[in-house]
Amino acid sequence: MNKKLLIGIVAVIVVVIIIVSAVILVQNSKKKINPEEIWKSYISNLNEEKYEENYDMLTEDAKQSISKEDFLERNKNIYQGIEMSNMQIEITSIEEADDECKISYNSSMETKAGNITFSKTVNLIKDKKKGYLIDWWPNLIFPQLDATDKVKVKTSEPSRGEIYDKNGTLLAGEGKVSSIGLVPGKIGENKDENIAKVAELLGITTESIEKSLSASWVKDNTFVPLKKVSYNETELKQKLLQIPGVKISTVSSRTYPLGESAAHLVGYVQNITAEELEKNKDKGYNANSVIGKAGLEKQYEERLKGEIGVEIYIEDKDGNRKADIAKKEPKDGEKITLTIDANIQTKLYNEIKDNKGFFVVMHPKTGELLALVSTPSYDPNKFILGMTQNEWNEINQNQNTPMLARFLQTWCPGSTFKPVTGAIGLTTNSLSENDTFSYEGLSWQKDNSWGDYKITTLTAYNGAKNLRNAIIHSDNIYFAQATLKIGKNNFINGLKKLKFGESIDFILSASKSQFSNSGDIDKETLLADSGYGQGQILVNPIHMASIYSAFVNDGNMIKPYIEKNENAQTQYLVEGAFTKEAANIIKDDMIQVIENQEGTAKAMRVNGRTIAGKTGTAELKSAKGEQAETLAWFNCVTADDNNNQLLVISMVEDGRTSGGSQYLIRKIKTLF
Repeated sequence: MNKKLLIGIVAVIVVVIIIVSAVILVQNSKKKINPEEIWKSYISNLNEEKYEENYDMLTEDAKQSISKEDFLERNKNIYQGIEMSNMQIEITSIEEADDECKISYNSSMETKAGNITFSKTVNLIKDKKKGYLIDWWPNLIFPQLDATDKVKVKTSEPSRGEIYDKNGTLLAGEGKVSSIGLVPGKIGENKDENIAKVAELLGITTESIEKSLSASWVKDNTFVPLKKVSYNETELKQKLLQIPGVKISTVSSRTYPLGESAAHLVGYVQNITAEELEKNKDKGYNANSVIGKAGLEKQYEERLKGEIGVEIYIEDKDGNRKADIAKKEPKDGEKITLTIDANIQTKLYNEIKDNKGFFVVMHPKTGELLALVSTPSYDPNKFILGMTQNEWNEINQNQNTPMLARFLQTWCPGSTFKPVTGAIGLTTNSLSENDTFSYEGLSWQKDNSWGDYKITTLTAYNGAKNLRNAIIHSDNIYFAQATLKIGKNNFINGLKKLKFGESIDFILSASKSQFSNSGDIDKETLLADSGYGQGQILVNPIHMASIYSAFVNDGNMIKPYIEKNENAQTQYLVEGAFTKEAANIIKDDMIQVIENQEGTAKAMRVNGRTIAGKTGTAELKSAKGEQAETLAWFNCVTADDNNNQLLVISMVEDGRTSGGSQYLIRKIKTLF
């Protein structure tokens, strides 16, 4: 390469570097000498929590007044403590002198106590090397704040909303509980013996009591709380009061007056966990909050919890309140009134509390749910009062699963499904009420293609093998043949129309009803079994209540609901689920299940009332050689104009030992 050319290229590169450097210097110079941009940058850093960068923007005099460590800690503690966000400024004037610039501005920010606004002036001092620097003082955070002052945040808890039944009976709300404790100076000489007695009665360890008594704040005359118990545990409290040093005080707490009767429905609250606090960090909770853990307490959490009140204020070095900055009053949670009738809820719970089962009670014309009962149950008050490990193990390891809300699960419906099959057949015109089938004995199979598989029924009867007689006598063989006649497509499409395979719109999460495990009925024997509620048919009880309501609503399935509304309009979950004619035929047939002397539910007959019903026994699969467990069902609905309109879906799991459907009939009949 030519030497002159090389020198020329180098010269060009040098010139370019000089020009670029000059541009950068000019830009940096502008940035340094633009006080407005410097102050905006400071505010931007606050929003992004870049406090260290802000410290570098301070004058030397400001840095002499506060160390970097203290500056970072003060800014972090204040802005994070008040949960500051979205700080914005509006510059109203700029006054520049030789070595100083005054910027007047309006400031606004969002905090946990609401929006805070103020007007202020900041001074920026020109530095020959660094440009403009901020003459920072604590009052730039808040106008009234001095160096020795503190910004305080005080919270006040709202009252959690209460839950009532339709008649104003409290289901969840503030109530009285008893706090059991010891006064050290009054325990007496037999201290170890007395502590052991208290520990045994309360179900806690002597070690935990001794640890509480040895706390630094405890004096001889101090009341040391050990455990809360139900206010109504009179016998326990009387035993405890016989022990020297025991003191019992009455305190307020969330209580569940119906206890076990409504536990699965109402649920319970407990202290929020760290994980829940993180998950709900923007929803107004703090480490002392309670949160709904189950049932309606959980589902209505947003409406029940209310909003925490917050005060932000300045406190001087002597602990005096100097200035208020912002305040948000607490907002109590909503009062929620249910359609539930506490009398029915409690009565039915007591009827089957020793069984594994459920009751769903609904007004068939409106959809108001009057009771949702699941047994066995648990006492939700214990989750509030504090549960010992033994008490929790007793619930959690119980093979009868007392925590399971059975009315939200799906179950094999057995013969209570036969009216549904019949209504689908009538609606699709694939079955008529006059169709008859012929077979002899108590077992039947279509042909030899079924191999050894046969359909069995329990009772032989005289008369035509038609729809009415099959419902009255609960004839499995008739419904197996009827379902084959209805056909797979009509049957499946009919069930899909009833919302099988779909979630029903309900505040509590109910399992989806299904007609098969795979979404298809791929075997003829499975189709036959499905028609009388066996096979792989599973139904949710609340969904079943809606289906049964169609029999007294001209074929329309009522939409169940649980929150009372004085202006509620009747809503349907499915309109035209069955034809009006089909619904009325099935209703009349189910009336005969009770009124006919040979009906399987004749024990349900009530003078002056017209009730339609259906018994059912679902046989579950069992290990070879073992007797199958059975589910006993009884569903019924009023079919008259009496004011006491009820639709009841019920089941007990221990069908063989409890007395089956007849056992349930005796329980339900008490409602009439």
